[in-house]
Amino acid sequence: MKRTTITSALPYANGGVHIGHLAGVYVPADIYARYLRLKKEEVVFIGGSDEHGVPVTIRAKKEGITTQEVVDRYHKIIKDSFEEFGISFDIYSRTTSDIHHKFASDFFRTLYDKGVLEEHTEEQYCDEVTGEFLTDRNIVGTCPRCGAEGAYGDQCEKCGAALSPDELINPTNKNNPGHGLVKKPTKNWYLPLGKYQDWLKEWIIEGHKEWRPNVYGQCKSWLDMDLQPRAMTRDLDWGIPVPVEGAEGKVLYVWFDAPIGYISNTKELCDSNPEKWGNWEKWWQDEDTRLVHFIGKDNIVFHCIIFPVMMKAHGGYIMPDNVPSNEFLNLENDKISTSKNWAVWLHEYLVDFPGKQDVLRYVLTANAPETKDNNFTWADFQERNNSELVAIYGNFVNRALQLTKKYWGGKVPECGELQGVDKQAIAEFTDIKAKVETLLDQYKFRDAQKEAMNLARIGNKYITECEPWKIAKAESVTTDSGATITGMQRVETILYISLQLCANLAIVFEPFLPFSSKKLREMLNMDSFEWGQLGQTDLIPAGHQLAEPSLLFEKIEDDAIKAQLDKLEAAKKQNEAENYKAKDIKPECTYEDFEKLDIRVGHIINCEKVKKANKLLKFTIDDGSGKERTIVSGIAKFYQPEELIGKDVLFIANFPPRKLMGIESQGMILSAENFDGSLSVTSILREVKPGSCVC
Repeated sequence: MKRTTITSALPYANGGVHIGHLAGVYVPADIYARYLRLKKEEVVFIGGSDEHGVPVTIRAKKEGITTQEVVDRYHKIIKDSFEEFGISFDIYSRTTSDIHHKFASDFFRTLYDKGVLEEHTEEQYCDEVTGEFLTDRNIVGTCPRCGAEGAYGDQCEKCGAALSPDELINPTNKNNPGHGLVKKPTKNWYLPLGKYQDWLKEWIIEGHKEWRPNVYGQCKSWLDMDLQPRAMTRDLDWGIPVPVEGAEGKVLYVWFDAPIGYISNTKELCDSNPEKWGNWEKWWQDEDTRLVHFIGKDNIVFHCIIFPVMMKAHGGYIMPDNVPSNEFLNLENDKISTSKNWAVWLHEYLVDFPGKQDVLRYVLTANAPETKDNNFTWADFQERNNSELVAIYGNFVNRALQLTKKYWGGKVPECGELQGVDKQAIAEFTDIKAKVETLLDQYKFRDAQKEAMNLARIGNKYITECEPWKIAKAESVTTDSGATITGMQRVETILYISLQLCANLAIVFEPFLPFSSKKLREMLNMDSFEWGQLGQTDLIPAGHQLAEPSLLFEKIEDDAIKAQLDKLEAAKKQNEAENYKAKDIKPECTYEDFEKLDIRVGHIINCEKVKKANKLLKFTIDDGSGKERTIVSGIAKFYQPEELIGKDVLFIANFPPRKLMGIESQGMILSAENFDGSLSVTSILREVKPGSCVC
């Protein structure tokens, strides 16, 4: 192929970008784009915000602002975050642009004029109170495939299945759960997917067996069933108006207009600089162009079934060569949820960890969910930074550059006679290019980065075994051939090879860690570099002056990780509080049942922790009888003993004694259980004597 068009899924402009998005779509897409550019290939990398659809309207209603204000705000947040994080889009535009509106409208009209679209009047769900037609995203119910609750009318986020509202079990109105659903007739235009089923089977099932198993398998599952027509218009007031007479109050379905955004954004880029980019048609309609979509697994059907049918029906467009879809990334063993704020947001990360874009890029690639769902933990983030980036990659580079500065004022020394250890190190890293290149060409970014880190391991092992800081003190050294040279002559060769390894690291890590590679190139004074040089042993000539060395990576301390875990815990508690619902009332009981409990006021004389028991506190209670009463209670996680001494509490006096950790407990202190599982000891509003009964 002469060129490659790379697209990455358009994020909804109703919130920021989180690590799940990055690991699933944007980091691998950026790695691939940077790799192709390093190879001097012709490539365009297209991105943009999806600013139509129900999620943005829901956000607007929630915040009490206009939908345009929502998309303006989050488009800027997303775009700025991507730029700061180093996602190297050639253009990042939006689906509310004039160019996109016209392009998508014209695309639909072409299908309409060619007679591709089918007009159907069908009954669709609407709110029985307001009469408003409900979009697929406003209808939730039980997924018929996996049984998950809260599945949307167009997709189950748990299993990734594409759905229709009629398939949901017990569908309800997401925004007004108390309102019933009724069906009313409405006219819409449908894409007849079934008419293209044989073509899809031949193109995908027979023609793309090399696609990832999750992509190929999901496509095959769909194509094994009879494809049904899918509506390409919706009854909404936010979106691109349907360009057909009699379609007032209807807009293009977001999954029709969003992928067209890839094409319209390309047109916007080409129109802005035709000398550099040429016309948009060569990127989308030239048979010599390869098209690659980077998406998450929840978008497979739309990119492999619906969008290709749209382009096929329109005519003139190339089909995707590959769709390297990733699985989902979990966070601290729980599913990432934007609605529950259980996420690591990119714009917040960039504030909390300034200058550490590459650390997150490295960890997300190392944990890339390429073949199955994977998990991100802050402990792993810290461990990979400290034990790999700092202790291996950074340590090797720092030693090589600092020793060169110390012994030769930062000038690259001459390379002398190679010894066995030198030849072995060179042999190990000269084939790194072929290994990494093969893996990147197969979209195996996790393994490719691992091979890049192996180059750093080779360098770290080499300089550790050679110990140039010790050899420099030796008056003479005997070589493998039996010749005698000075210690410094031997050090020259060691550091020459080490610096060549550093230069190779700057190249091989460029797609993965662009900020660190740029910093390393600046320290090495490497002005020009390209992928074809990878594996060479003469990238930096002897006598070349290096710049001032500095640390490539910094250790991340425990307090920084604790702050992130505390933030997640706070988000979890806030979500639990907002969604708190009291437990169901227990079955009725009589007053006589209540009278059997002897509930009294007790004054806490003393309180202490029970040894070898994390949950238990031992109370000494004045129960008004003239005798002290001992009660053991499992509330040590929620109170310090000194907080409770001197307080009046309620306790049950007529429970039979029982032993806990060898202590006889004579009753039970009453506590209320909060939404988060914490316990709050019950007390009284006015002072009463110990032993007073509750009645």
